[in-house]
Amino acid sequence: MRNPTDVLNSLNKQSKDLSYRFQRLYRNLYNPEFYLLAYRNIYANEGSMTPGVDGETLDGMSSPRIERIISALKDRSYRPKPARRTYIAKKNSSKKRPLGIPSGDDKLVQEVVRMILESIYEPTFSDYSHGFRPKRSCHTALEQIQRTFAGANWFVEGDIQACFDSFDHHVIIDILRRRIDDEAFISLMWKFLKAGYMEQWQYNRTYCGTPQGSGISPILANIYLHELDMYVEEYKEGFIKGNRVNRKVNPEYARRNREVQKFMRQNREVWDTLTEAEKKERAGELRRLREKQREIPSKQFRDETYKNLQYVRYADDFIISIIGSKRDAEELKADLAVFLKEKLNLTLSVEKTKITYATDRARFLGYDISISKSREITKRQGRKVKGYSGAVKLYMPHEKWESKLLEYGAIRIKKDKVTQKEHWKAIHRPQLINRKDIEILSKYNSEIRGLYNYYSLACNVCAMSKYASLMHYSMLKTFANKYRTKTRKIKKRYFRNGRFTVIYKTKGGMKESVFYRGPFIRKDKPNVPQADILPAYKRYDKPNRIAAKLRSKTCELCGQYTNDVEIHQVKRLKSLSGKYEWEKVMLKNHRKTLAVCPACHREIHGKD
Repeated sequence: MRNPTDVLNSLNKQSKDLSYRFQRLYRNLYNPEFYLLAYRNIYANEGSMTPGVDGETLDGMSSPRIERIISALKDRSYRPKPARRTYIAKKNSSKKRPLGIPSGDDKLVQEVVRMILESIYEPTFSDYSHGFRPKRSCHTALEQIQRTFAGANWFVEGDIQACFDSFDHHVIIDILRRRIDDEAFISLMWKFLKAGYMEQWQYNRTYCGTPQGSGISPILANIYLHELDMYVEEYKEGFIKGNRVNRKVNPEYARRNREVQKFMRQNREVWDTLTEAEKKERAGELRRLREKQREIPSKQFRDETYKNLQYVRYADDFIISIIGSKRDAEELKADLAVFLKEKLNLTLSVEKTKITYATDRARFLGYDISISKSREITKRQGRKVKGYSGAVKLYMPHEKWESKLLEYGAIRIKKDKVTQKEHWKAIHRPQLINRKDIEILSKYNSEIRGLYNYYSLACNVCAMSKYASLMHYSMLKTFANKYRTKTRKIKKRYFRNGRFTVIYKTKGGMKESVFYRGPFIRKDKPNVPQADILPAYKRYDKPNRIAAKLRSKTCELCGQYTNDVEIHQVKRLKSLSGKYEWEKVMLKNHRKTLAVCPACHREIHGKD
């Protein structure tokens, strides 16, 4: 069997030829090495141990299990089981989002399919797309906005009604058939799309949408919405007019510039005849003239000879900037609605798709986006220069960090009955008082760092200091509640060198951790995980320890040689107490997996 990385690499290279149609993809599902790679990719995810409708998880991974899946795929008897429907709360909303949980075997097959589809389609995706893609994130989308949206007059905030639940299955299959000439593979995609879901022990068919919660849902969404990306790129080509460099000069700016040049020319002719006092006086007058000139934008804000359009998408959220008129924005909104309905059978929400003036604030990926009209004068290489008034500004909305405090239960807000003024009070968090000191501190620190890392591109990220301050008081009260004492006594016990400090024991000796209070400084560049910088197929080209365990045919618990090694897996190591021998081995190795023989595996589950 071919190495999966070689197969994915080959698909990746061929995908760059847009006329190439892929054949014999289905046979890759007969390769056991693909399933070992798939297991390595997903076993560490917390959802891997969440059971599907059949109660199966990824626990018990083994060569016989892989052979059983391959056998079903070969004789075409493989049928994905319905997903187990559950609901998760939407952020800042009382509504809940449906989530489908596939069975353990389906997770493996879907991961193999996902890797194949990613290798085929990822190289052809638009640079404007940032969701669910390697080397891209919310931050790269925001960075692209900062870089390309400068000088915009209008924003179009796109909103597609129930996007993921509305994908037309026939449209998805038609898109896949353009590049995939393998009916066995296409048939498998139909099976996943039509698998349905179980809710309240009742089977429900799926007539549209991608199976949310499954491994293939993100890549299918990108394949589907790539059609929108291509449409906007084509629309942009017909929309652009003129050249940024040749934009019309603001007449008032030109008049003041002539005044400056005339004053300089007149003084240059008589400069050598002036006294030092006269030179100083005229130099001051020149500075005043230049300052007046800098107060005026150099280019016309509304120039009918120049139009431009920029676009960024993250999953089903997208935003478009327009240098043009409001009428241009309204026409674009109408054209998008027609395209989505006629070509993709999706509905653009007329109410939620907003047209926002650029100096106001548009909302995208939790940030507020605006175009600056600042007239600030800054120094650059010792010279005073006017700041660019069309620069993009990113802001952290006040309600975002306020809602986090309420979500964590770190504050209570009361309103004055007379003035209606809000009073914020930090409170303790009862759900944390039974944890270890270092766990409580780490919980608060991770919540602060997490929010700061996400909003580190915001101009007003310094507002995080108030958020951290309230979290600090909440933590003090949580410790005080845990030890049934006063916060002043907690400060006396835990403060070292002016900072809250917890000393804890590790294998390497005693260590200390302090409460994180910043500094909350704005960052110019986004945070991109280093692992995502590699091409898709390269991320899989590293030693597979799970495969090596299965090939060793040796039980890590009893040492017995066996042809049927199974991988025992736990959801999290923290749940192990070390009571049993298998728990001690897993804790010692600091691994969530253990290669065992069938007898030891049965014994382990008998003690669960």
